Amino acid sequence: MTRYAIDALTAIRIVRDGVVVPDEHQLVAPKSLQTQALSQLYREVRAGSLDREAAREILDGITTMRIRLLGDRVSRGQAWRIAEDLNWDDTTNAEYVAIAKLQADALVTLDEDLAREVAGIVAIAPFEALLRSA
Repeated sequence: MTRYAIDALTAIRIVRDGVVVPDEHQLVAPKSLQTQALSQLYREVRAGSLDREAAREILDGITTMRIRLLGDRVSRGQAWRIAEDLNWDDTTNAEYVAIAKLQADALVTLDEDLAREVAGIVAIAPFEALLRSA
């Protein structure tokens, strides 16, 4: 079984594209994933690039996604340290990196800047890795 940490943008794409992640993959993310997906979709609706009903369907898909959401003290502490080490202004992305470091084989993110910045800290996998059977 391959464990992938995913970010909110990846979760949105999984649902939007109707991707079925093979059973031999396990998805993990911080508990904040759903809130961050909500915010991202809200911004898209406000910008006029997504209609409200489509956004709600994506949110429902994320809510029912087969994913383990984590928020334990160890991962929060790790996120804090990562944010400090990278001199980030907040811990939002550091939570994904911490979960990847502690609980996953690789991080799947659609944020190319994040992937580049943390490539030496955690393994980065492309979105397509979620589609392949082991």
